[in-house]
Amino acid sequence: QLQLAESGGGQAQAGDSLRLSCVLSNRRFTNYAMGWFRQAPGKEREFVAGISWSGGSTYYSDSVKDRFTISRDNSQNTAYLQMSSLKPEDTAVYYCAAGRNHGSFHFHARAEYDHWGQGTQVTVSP
Repeated sequence: QLQLAESGGGQAQAGDSLRLSCVLSNRRFTNYAMGWFRQAPGKEREFVAGISWSGGSTYYSDSVKDRFTISRDNSQNTAYLQMSSLKPEDTAVYYCAAGRNHGSFHFHARAEYDHWGQGTQVTVSP
């Protein structure tokens, strides 16, 4: 059974950086597009960033574009989310997700992702 394990969350101050990691186990990593989503209290889970199986294509929400960078290391079965210039509004539980590659993969869509991690809390203080 495919498993996703996130790490790297924690407390930060506004302007700080954090890096989240997500390790995929028990399946071929390159079969999957990867995404990061987040959910703040009382809000819907929202798309943050996505990356194709090869790493050649990346996608971001407008709220994090130019501050966050998604990447992957296929030799380590790991996806990353480098978060810079953090803001209090970035406070949320962050989830990584994996979806089987196909030609018309919609990275922003939750329904595309079949597998989800347990989430890691990111809290940003002013």
